[in-house]
Amino acid sequence: MSTHTETGPRFDSEALTRAIEAADADAMLALFAEDAEMEMVDKRAQPSSPDVLHGMNAIAPAMRELFSRDMTHEVLDCVVDGDHAAYTERCVYPDGTQVQSMTMLDLRAGRIIHQSTVQAWDELPGTMPVVGDFSRAEVAEQFDRARSEALQVGGHTAVRLTLQPGWRWTEDMAESRGTVKCMVNHRAYIISGSLHWEMDDGTEGEVSAGQVVSIPANHDAWVLGDEPVVLVDWPVSDS
Repeated sequence: MSTHTETGPRFDSEALTRAIEAADADAMLALFAEDAEMEMVDKRAQPSSPDVLHGMNAIAPAMRELFSRDMTHEVLDCVVDGDHAAYTERCVYPDGTQVQSMTMLDLRAGRIIHQSTVQAWDELPGTMPVVGDFSRAEVAEQFDRARSEALQVGGHTAVRLTLQPGWRWTEDMAESRGTVKCMVNHRAYIISGSLHWEMDDGTEGEVSAGQVVSIPANHDAWVLGDEPVVLVDWPVSDS
């Protein structure tokens, strides 16, 4: 059900529903303004450090990756009121796992300028063994010198990061994340390579293959040497 009260260009909620339920990334992207922002809160991105994408160059690949997943999408309800809209969505994976989300939209001239989504996943049974495979990650992001792959295992999030030589958070990630320093709490096992970290207060250190590290939020980090850093991270707040 949709209601419309805006006096400017009308936001097309029916086009939104069609795009989502058909997993049509191009049709969905056409509803966004070029300078739009997309914000996500879930078990991996906590309210204190949400995932934020700025502009179409960041939003488009994330949208295409989302709609490429093997799952169905259903818009349960959509309401438009002036320069704001809201909708709820249910996604179902082939194994029956469900994800439900609530999204708020800020509108300008009938297009989305800000999207804020909160989503919840089915908890996997804790009494049965569960195997994850990063080659089929539920969320994957590719950057010039980094790749992030995230999946749910036993109701918890695991993230594999591959960081190429020359990678530095403040140079490669700050713009897309919208913060000066990394605001994620990391708890990671280093598979290969060496990483240097530096806290906002000047505290710094290094971690190398075979070591486990916990790094609080508000830090910078960069790859040491010519070997890529590969690590598996379990967010501290996801426990």
